[in-house]
Amino acid sequence: MIKGNIFDIKRFAVHDGPGIRTTIFLKGCPLSCWWCHNPESRDCAPQRSVKHISVGDKIFEKQEVTGYKASIDEIVSEVRRDQIFYEESGGGITLSGGEPLHQPTFCTNLLRALKENEFHTSLDTTGYAPEDVIRQVMPYTDLFLYDLKLMDEGAHMKYTGVSNKGILENLILLLGSGKQVIIRVPVIPGITGTTENIKLMIDFLKSFSRQEVRKSGSWEFDCEVHLLPYHNSAKNKYQRFRVENKMDPGSLLQHEDLLRIKSGFENAGFRVKVD
Repeated sequence: MIKGNIFDIKRFAVHDGPGIRTTIFLKGCPLSCWWCHNPESRDCAPQRSVKHISVGDKIFEKQEVTGYKASIDEIVSEVRRDQIFYEESGGGITLSGGEPLHQPTFCTNLLRALKENEFHTSLDTTGYAPEDVIRQVMPYTDLFLYDLKLMDEGAHMKYTGVSNKGILENLILLLGSGKQVIIRVPVIPGITGTTENIKLMIDFLKSFSRQEVRKSGSWEFDCEVHLLPYHNSAKNKYQRFRVENKMDPGSLLQHEDLLRIKSGFENAGFRVKVD
């Protein structure tokens, strides 16, 4: 029986694909993004930590273990509980992480089982995986939520710990395959949100668009771009799980910068949403 490493299951999620969804968070990620909101997702193994809970003037300590093994049958049984909400809202199941493709066999078989049970499936991925793994999951994935962070390989290595070469190649594969793709851009001040990086991103996506609809000298891209604004709400997690936090505590995303980036994509012909 195949089991995967899970660290959370979030029911009634509304930002991880269409409709009401259940998001399964798989543990383990080969990237080490400076701005990661789930540092507890990096290590595949379960992790012990102490959570501090404030009640009035008192602070209580609670011992917790983050991460556990779950079988495909157990997960399918769990998500069936809310099937009526998926059907009524056009929702389904999203695999997230961490990086779900870091557990390729489990991820592929879980997606297959979900499709066999007629669930709509979304895969929230960094795209950092061998091409054959991407091809394995494609038949069982209705929607790819694809992270696009940095276009310069050196900057990508610095801020995520890995090259972006395979990530971009896998994105080109998906954009040319006919699969539904939503590009998700984490907007990190001074890192991904720079004018240069956004321009390179727009130029890249335009050059590999599948469909250009020319209207008065402009065109429309056939997939959406979602902007994910940076926030530092995970700073306590870094302390709790003893992970180095490389972000400047003063790093704050200005609203006008987010609007500038949104307008840049829209002016280039993209449908844009801020999550």
